[in-house]
Formats: sequence, C-alpha cells, structure tokens
Amino acid sequence: MTSAPTLRRERQILREVAPTATLAAIDEVGRGALAGPVAVGVVLVDLQTSAAPRGVRDSKACRPQERRQLVPRIRAWARCCGVGMASSREIDEAGIVGALAIAAVRALNSVGERPDVVLLDGSHNWLRRSCPGIRVETLVSGDATCAAVAAASILAKVARDDLMERLAGEHPAYGWETNRGYAAPEHVAALAEHGPSPLHRLSWRLPGARASA
Repeated sequence: MTSAPTLRRERQILREVAPTATLAAIDEVGRGALAGPVAVGVVLVDLQTSAAPRGVRDSKACRPQERRQLVPRIRAWARCCGVGMASSREIDEAGIVGALAIAAVRALNSVGERPDVVLLDGSHNWLRRSCPGIRVETLVSGDATCAAVAAASILAKVARDDLMERLAGEHPAYGWETNRGYAAPEHVAALAEHGPSPLHRLSWRLPGARASA
C-alpha cells in the first residue's frame, strides 16, 4: 500500500520562495477523452496550511463516492480553490495543450488570488506562455505524492464527471454517464452507429466514427 500524499514538497517550494508566498497546485482531468471538456483543478496553499483532509489522494485511486465526499472538505481546507474547463471546440481550435492552458487560466482566475508559484503535475510546463512572471515547478506523479496536487485532481475529476453526467441526458446514445467521454466499448460502438456529436473532439481521429462524406 502506497503512503498518503503530503505537503512536504509544497512546503519546501514555499520556503524557497518566501515565508508569505502562496502556491497553486494544478492537475488536469479529461486529456484523453473523446468527448467533452478538459478540466483543470487548482488548490492554493501556503506555509500556514494544515495537513490535507484524511483520504486525499490521486483521484484515480479514489472511489467515486469518496471523491464526492472529499470535495467540501478540500474546499474548507484549502486557502482557496477552483476548477476551470476548456470545451471540445476549444480543444479542436487550440489543440489539447493549448486547451489545458485555457482551462488552467480560468481556474486560476476563479480563485481571485495570484499565486507566487505553481506546482504542475507531470513533466511538461504547458503553462509557460499563459502565466508569465509566475514560477512553475513540474513534478512527475505529483498527484501521487503531493497532497495539494491530489486535491486539485479530485476537484477537477468531480466537476468534469458531474458535467458529463448532465451532458449524457442531452446525448444519451454515448453512455457518458458511465464512461465520462472516454473510449469505452459502448462509446466506440455508438460512434460507429451514430457518428460524433457536436461535443466530440472532431479534430481527433475518433475510433469507430464513420468517415465523413
């Protein structure tokens, strides 16, 4: 069993920046989906932030009900937090990396506070051009080791899952209420039968989709 993520890395970075600095932990959800938006969660912490609520870990390691129960606890614990999204149309227009940056800027704007440093899950600094003047640290598997990044992943996952469940009512053929827009067999079969919806990422090579005439 892996150990729970902590704020150790976040606090180390904050001490390097300044005693009063704030850090925004960022993680994304939905990068590999075939339909729907990409979502980016942001959680702000500082050196006074206490240990994360019990149970916070990478969203992929949580059961759906656990994630949902953690959301209000994360919102009460974090200095501030938010979620931003970029639509499938924006993904088609800007590419997935550009859309991630759009969603991240929206998430950061939603918290109403400019951080001094960002901790970004992964190895690629896709925020470099969108957040000039803000130091960005990247960390592979940050959502597994850093509590604030894990919390951001939970916020993004729950927000996107809730949206996909609502959108499933408008486009019932694709099973988004269970597959959340990812390439599950029933989703691929529905693409073959019905073709893509306006909420699919039409610039992608969608598996099962009929070729356009």
